[in-house]
Amino acid sequence: MSDTTKDTSTGMSNRQPDKPWLIRTYAGHSTAKASNALYRGNLAKGQTGLSVAFDLPTQTGYDSDHILARGEVGKVGVPVCHLGDMRALFDDIPLDQMNTSMTINATAPWLLSLYIAVAEEQGADISALQGTVQNDLIKEYLSRGTYICPPKPSLKMIGDVAEYCYTHVPKWNPMNVCSYHLQEAGATPEQELSFALATATAVLDELQPRVAAEDFPALAGRISFFVNAGIRFVTEMCKMRAFVDLWDELLRDRYGITDAKHRRFRYGVQVNSLGLTEQQPENNVYRILIEMLAVTLSKNARARAVQLPAWNEALGLPRPWDQQWSMRMQQIMAYETDLLEFDDLFDGNPAVDRKVEALKDGARAELANLGSMGGAINAIEYMKGRLVDSNAERLGRIERNETTVVGVNRFTATEPSPLMDEDGGIMVVDPAMEQDQINRLNAWKAERDGGSVASALTDLRAAAAEGRNIMQPSIACAKAGVTTGEWAAQMRAVYGEYRGPTGVSKSISNKTEGLEEIREAVNVVSDRLGARLRFLVGKPGLDGHSNGAEQIAFRARDCGMEIDYEGIRLTPEEIVRAAENGAHVVGLSILSGSHIPLVEDMMRRMKEAGLSHIPVIVGGIIPDDDAIRLKAMGVAKVYTPKDFELNTIMKDIVSLVDAKATAAE
Repeated sequence: MSDTTKDTSTGMSNRQPDKPWLIRTYAGHSTAKASNALYRGNLAKGQTGLSVAFDLPTQTGYDSDHILARGEVGKVGVPVCHLGDMRALFDDIPLDQMNTSMTINATAPWLLSLYIAVAEEQGADISALQGTVQNDLIKEYLSRGTYICPPKPSLKMIGDVAEYCYTHVPKWNPMNVCSYHLQEAGATPEQELSFALATATAVLDELQPRVAAEDFPALAGRISFFVNAGIRFVTEMCKMRAFVDLWDELLRDRYGITDAKHRRFRYGVQVNSLGLTEQQPENNVYRILIEMLAVTLSKNARARAVQLPAWNEALGLPRPWDQQWSMRMQQIMAYETDLLEFDDLFDGNPAVDRKVEALKDGARAELANLGSMGGAINAIEYMKGRLVDSNAERLGRIERNETTVVGVNRFTATEPSPLMDEDGGIMVVDPAMEQDQINRLNAWKAERDGGSVASALTDLRAAAAEGRNIMQPSIACAKAGVTTGEWAAQMRAVYGEYRGPTGVSKSISNKTEGLEEIREAVNVVSDRLGARLRFLVGKPGLDGHSNGAEQIAFRARDCGMEIDYEGIRLTPEEIVRAAENGAHVVGLSILSGSHIPLVEDMMRRMKEAGLSHIPVIVGGIIPDDDAIRLKAMGVAKVYTPKDFELNTIMKDIVSLVDAKATAAE
């Protein structure tokens, strides 16, 4: 019998409402001090947990003064170089009373070490700390790009964190299997389910020998997930129900875990950012709300923590008010509606059951396929290729108007948005902040005990080289004053550094729809050049969001161009050097907000190398004022998310090269 009764005179439920999910906003920018003020402000507005965004240098193991960090400091998150930064980040926030999610992967052991060191300074009982480090490296190779070391040592470090937390921080989630970025890279629901569960399997296989058999179920129960919910919210809700069933099935059948409490599927969510549009961005408010329904309506598959993007994230960095608006959306759903007063609304629904079973069957088939390859660790290149293919199919459907995106390819007439004020509707990070952060870093290094730092780093490197757990030596490094770059340098030295697959096939697709005219134009220009039109695609800086660059390279190859694309994390110097190998046009993809300093450096180096005749195009999340500045530097074309028709971009490339060839004759 249900515990929900109904007052027939009022029509209202009499049961006690369920406890709401953790309400978070994903936040961090500029400096630790500025981010701390933002966190305390959000907590005062009713946020019930923290979700920390770190900047790209911190995520990839570089200090703020590294050459690759130029232009990236504080742009997509907060820079944390050492214990002093972490201390400032959580000033006046009692960590023993907080549930903190840290979106960090390659440097997860280090950031957790800094967090523990700060908690100890606050006098907290470490065993009582609650929170999560994402710590999912496989999805970094597939979609996000903030990896450092190769897969096997990375998996070992994930195991180190989990083993340490199980003993010392038992309420902490040491690994958050992240399918969020898989969907952002174009994954179908079946791919999202199967690739994430294959990742979890690899982690559980790593963890199983580390603890006694009787302890393994509890350790497995600490693994959580971080998922995505897209606009097809019925399918997404069914996907979450499928996740619940498949996780239970995996733990029961593969690992023999009999206690149901250790088989619970625990997940947090941020709804889809891929579908947020630059055109008519106010429509994104509705998209975000609809997507939230997918992870809240079904009680038996409800998220434990929700963070929502802001309406203007396709334009740039959201302001505090924008984040507040998304938080209020959660609070209205949790506290004003009656959603939490009822049992699961979809149990026994035949349409839902059919869809869930279909998703589970598709995921099981893909899991079996991955298993035949030796599991996720051995199937990274295959999975990357499938994501690029799926994303290409998704974009193609939008271009062909088979998928409607309101305000983009239908219903495009619009009034000017009153939400776009004099600041362009976004927050802009002060460029002087980067040098300020570097100055603080230098001061920190000057004031610490060099002998203690050297000794701590020696112990850390020895632990890594000997295959020991690196967590205790990492915490010792944190307390000694070691920096993020110094910690990561030891991991690079012992474990090596990795470059992930690009997923861009060298073959030409059979899907020639709409490309014949462009291919012919490429052939004509190539004949005039005396060589195949060569297009260099580069990603300068630390931005690992490679989806756009991959799709441009994928389509350009289909159009018959010769493609040079070496993936992410290149310096402007390296890209210019590659351009000297016969490039006819250079395309740069920068989505982290660092386009001005990186392109400025790039254009200067192109001129010094005598390559000013090669047209340069730039794509990214670029405000209109910045686009004007880029063109003043000599950039030929600027593209933003509103430029979704890839064939139009291909025609532009051909025209630019043709014009240069004509001028040279």
